[in-house]
Amino acid sequence: MTMVDRRRRSVRTALVAEALRVALAARARTEPGAGLDIVDLGGGTGGFAVPLAVEGHRVTVVDPSPDALASLERRASDEGVSDLVRGVQGDAAELPGLAGESAADAVLCHGVLEVVDDPVQALQAMASVLRPGGVLSLLVAQRNAVVLARALAGHLAEARIALQDPDGRWGATDPMPRRFDEAEITRQLADAGFVVHTVHGVRTFADLVPSAFVDTEPGAAESLAELERAASRHPAFRALATQLHILATR
Repeated sequence: MTMVDRRRRSVRTALVAEALRVALAARARTEPGAGLDIVDLGGGTGGFAVPLAVEGHRVTVVDPSPDALASLERRASDEGVSDLVRGVQGDAAELPGLAGESAADAVLCHGVLEVVDDPVQALQAMASVLRPGGVLSLLVAQRNAVVLARALAGHLAEARIALQDPDGRWGATDPMPRRFDEAEITRQLADAGFVVHTVHGVRTFADLVPSAFVDTEPGAAESLAELERAASRHPAFRALATQLHILATR
C-alpha cells in the first residue's frame, strides 16, 4: 500500500477506529483482567484485528477466505501478536459454533451485512456470541449515498431505481447485494436484541472530494478528516454518508 493509499484509508477509517476504541475502553472498565475477547466477522487480513491485538486484546477473525486469513497470520506475526490473533475460516451462519456462545466482549461486523444470505439471522448470530453488555460495532453501506452518487454521475434512472429498490441497488449489475437506511438497520438491530447507542456517518465527504486534491494539497487529508468528524453525528449529513457506523450493546 502506497503512502497515498494509506492516507486515504486513514481518512475513511479514522472515525470508526476512534469510536470503537472509546466503546472498548468503556467495556474494559467493566471486565477484570487484561484485554477483551473480540470477534471480527469478515475481518479479512486484520486491518482492525491486528491493531486491537497490539493494544492487548484477544481477537478471533472469522472469514471465508483462506488467502485473507493467511495474510492475517503474516500481519500478526510481523506485529508480534500471533499469540493474540486467531484466524478461523467460516461465515456469519457458522459464527456461534466457531466463536462460542456468550464468549465475546465485542463483535466487529464491518462491511459484511451487505453480503450475507440473511442479515437478520446474521445479527442474531452475533448477539448469541456476545456476553451480556457486549459491544457490537456494525458498519454498513447506506442507500442514500448511492442514490446521490449515481445522480451526480448522470445516471438518473439508476439513482431512481436505487431509491425505490428494497435492497437499495441501482440495477442488475450493481456489485453491492444490498444497502440499508438508518431506520431499517436500527429496527433490525432492535429485533435481534441490541440496544443502539450511537450512529455515525462515515465517508460523508471522502468519496466526493477529488483524490488529486486530497493526495497533493498540503494538509488536505487532515482537514478532510476533521470535516468528516464534525459531520459524522449531524443528522442531515449523516443521511448522506456512504456508510453508517453503529455501536450497540446486547
